[in-house]
Amino acid sequence: MDSKHTFTCTLSSGTNIACIKYWGKKSVALNTPINSSVSVTLDQKDLKTVTTVVASKSFEKNRLWLNGTEEDVTNSKRFNACVDGVRRMGGERRGEGKEVLVEKGGWGDYKVHVSSMNTFPTAAGLASSAAGYSALVKCLAEVFCASESYPGELSTIARQGSGSACRSLQGGFVAWRMGSKADGSDSMAEQVCNENHWPEMRAVILVISDLKKDTSSTEGMGTSVDTSELLGFRAREGGVVDRRMELIEKAYKERDFEAFGKVTMQDSNQFHATCLDTYPPIFYMNDTSKSVIKIVHAYNAWKGRVAAAYTFDAGPNAVIYCLDDVVDEVLALMLQYYPGRRLDGRYVRDGEAWGRARGAKLDEGLLRECDKKGRRRGIRGDVKMVYVTKSGPGPIVMDDGESLIDLKTGLNRFKKQRGEVGWGGLTGVGIAVGLAVLFGVGLARRK
Repeated sequence: MDSKHTFTCTLSSGTNIACIKYWGKKSVALNTPINSSVSVTLDQKDLKTVTTVVASKSFEKNRLWLNGTEEDVTNSKRFNACVDGVRRMGGERRGEGKEVLVEKGGWGDYKVHVSSMNTFPTAAGLASSAAGYSALVKCLAEVFCASESYPGELSTIARQGSGSACRSLQGGFVAWRMGSKADGSDSMAEQVCNENHWPEMRAVILVISDLKKDTSSTEGMGTSVDTSELLGFRAREGGVVDRRMELIEKAYKERDFEAFGKVTMQDSNQFHATCLDTYPPIFYMNDTSKSVIKIVHAYNAWKGRVAAAYTFDAGPNAVIYCLDDVVDEVLALMLQYYPGRRLDGRYVRDGEAWGRARGAKLDEGLLRECDKKGRRRGIRGDVKMVYVTKSGPGPIVMDDGESLIDLKTGLNRFKKQRGEVGWGGLTGVGIAVGLAVLFGVGLARRK
């Protein structure tokens, strides 16, 4: 591998969970949505993608490794749209002595090798593709020294890989504006508030299924657009989404949790109603998901206010937003009704939160309310694992020592070790779970 003409970057990117859902494409070719959406980018402590990109003139073709297994990306429209789109934005690269190593527009002869992994279930309704494609695009931008000609341009590239990926390019509360231009150039992400705006915000995530969903988001959207009258009313004729976007952005800016929580739950409910209105219907939630809804409403009734708010993306897994003053109580309540097969740090991924929840004493009146409305007693195994997290930043550049690619050979170095928890098959860029190999070498990297 020609080290003089080889450049690399490794970074991590978090997932995001939508509060106002994107469902349905206005243009399949451009991957633009029929409605705007907004989400919270989550902290990268537990839920993130790690991606390494190496670009070199020595490479014969673009290559991609997912969890140590190479995938053929020759005809991958979404992967190549991201690579080619960022390459066209490539700028001048200079060395440490300020000498020009690559001229602006001189990246045409460079191919890329990419290795990617993530730390949470993929294709299960936790926006793994958002983390994957945002990591890929930001990594490519670092390697190609790409600069935006207008704010948000990179997000228009990430959007072509996976729509929600555009939101993970920034931290905090991020909107994806649907745009109106025919070329899709104004369909982009915009940060509403950064990750420090509402530091009390928390998310308790119940992984009800870590399996790949039966109906992919892409397939589901297409069928819903073709058959669901409710989707048309929600996104267009009724103007429902536009009103909800205004309400929830105002609530988040003012840190009004009751308003934020109510709109979040209403939109989740309507999104899944749209899936049921699709013909044939799409079932993303299961009985356990529905029981979580009952428990959250019972909890709010007992509190006398909206203190917790559920949302479900295209999958059965529950994300429960709340504030830090009730997070221990919310987690303790979830553990009461959804105990793991083994209640330890492998079930609740935050050891400190698990310890606090174990010590929390739940009010008997609350349990009676939940028993009455939820009609449920704890069944071990209905929930596979629990995360407790908060809002976090956009992509973070890492050291070359954490590269997933051998920087001497340009080949994948990541291997999933025997016994590791892992999930396969990310939609699109496709990244799997594992631990990054710490491997220190010095190739030229953007400073």
